Amino acid sequence: MNLNTHCQGLPAKIAWVWGLWWLLAGAVWSLDSTEKSIADAIVAGQAKALELLETSVNINSGTMNFAGVKATGELFQQQFADLGFDTQWIDGTPFERAGHLVASHGTKGPKILLIGHLDTVFPIDSPFQQYELLPDNRARGPGITDMKGGNVVMLLALQSLLQNGVLDQLQVRVVLAGDEERRGKPYSLANAALIEAAQWADVALGFEDGDSDPRTAVIARRSAGSWTLTIAAGSGHSSQIFREDVGNGAIFEAARILDGWREALSDEPNLTFNPGLILGGTAVERDRVRAMGSAAGKDNVIAGHATVSGGIRALSQLQLDAAIATMQEIASESGPNAQASFEFFPAYPPMAPTDGNRRLLAMFDSASRDLGHGSVTAVDPRRAGAADISFAAEYVDMALDGLGLMGEGGHTVDEIADLSTLVSQTQRAAVVLYRLSQQQ
Repeated sequence: MNLNTHCQGLPAKIAWVWGLWWLLAGAVWSLDSTEKSIADAIVAGQAKALELLETSVNINSGTMNFAGVKATGELFQQQFADLGFDTQWIDGTPFERAGHLVASHGTKGPKILLIGHLDTVFPIDSPFQQYELLPDNRARGPGITDMKGGNVVMLLALQSLLQNGVLDQLQVRVVLAGDEERRGKPYSLANAALIEAAQWADVALGFEDGDSDPRTAVIARRSAGSWTLTIAAGSGHSSQIFREDVGNGAIFEAARILDGWREALSDEPNLTFNPGLILGGTAVERDRVRAMGSAAGKDNVIAGHATVSGGIRALSQLQLDAAIATMQEIASESGPNAQASFEFFPAYPPMAPTDGNRRLLAMFDSASRDLGHGSVTAVDPRRAGAADISFAAEYVDMALDGLGLMGEGGHTVDEIADLSTLVSQTQRAAVVLYRLSQQQ
């Protein structure tokens, strides 16, 4: 299959995208000799990969344990260096985190961004600290699926390409963040390395575990953001409530706004918003950092103050913008003697389900079928939370996530990996990388 004939005379970027579309649309794949050799190399390398997984899991790298995150970064940094990658540790002091590991390899071929992270949700004083082998080819450990297992899948895939002499047919940049579980701020600094790599890349692959089902992969992730509703209203003796000149009080006004949002937006597909904390009374104090607060009031006094905080998730920026506009409009329709203010705080942007992402999923599905691992479909966006790839997806032609080690119980002391998925997940990713390299 010669794509050069079909892409002659086109600008490089356009030729690459058009050529890959032609490749995906017209090809009927089966494993060639190189792909079979890649698959065999992964089987041969799984024992050492499992040793690396155990070693990494046994290093506590809770996000705020900077020494542990950096130690985990140094462990993987050496692994990438052994594969011939140029590596760089980006100090996280400017964004109040440990930092990020960036590794690069190759000067020709499609530009591929591989995304992972080094940190976990388990702090240094957590009782959950060690890798434990379980029956039925499973293992328990902090961060074993989220996402030290994904980092190992990534490395083993690259190693198999190197062993078969095809790694040089790709330009690869790896970003392993040190703050995925608790983002550093300001975001402009915390995300700079990832966004720069995404602007450089053609394709982004994320090695999170998705919804922990090897029959699925992620072409879309919803955004993550928060909001605050603050209300000031007239107060006075409760016997006078509902008079036009007195009003309904701050708590009733909060209820009106929240129910208005529910009626207007609750049926919108893939949009969710949730009031997580509400405080109301004659006096209200909220601690934003610790997500808690206090309120005081009496049964016979109209509440003069209320504050509500919560989160919101949307599938696209357009959907998010429309929802925020609706929430703002409903909040601004204040009742008598009341005034509401609404603030939105963006965090993770949405990863929209683009045609490019669907084509990349089709390629992943084809590789999985050819390897004998079955079909792969898209995860329901309601089952896929925000992740690092959310910051990268808008800059690349194609993005796919959920390619890491599978299991269950993420973010809990029952985080368990299905070790049988190490080989299958790695083979799928490696064959996709190889096929991307062959479009040139």
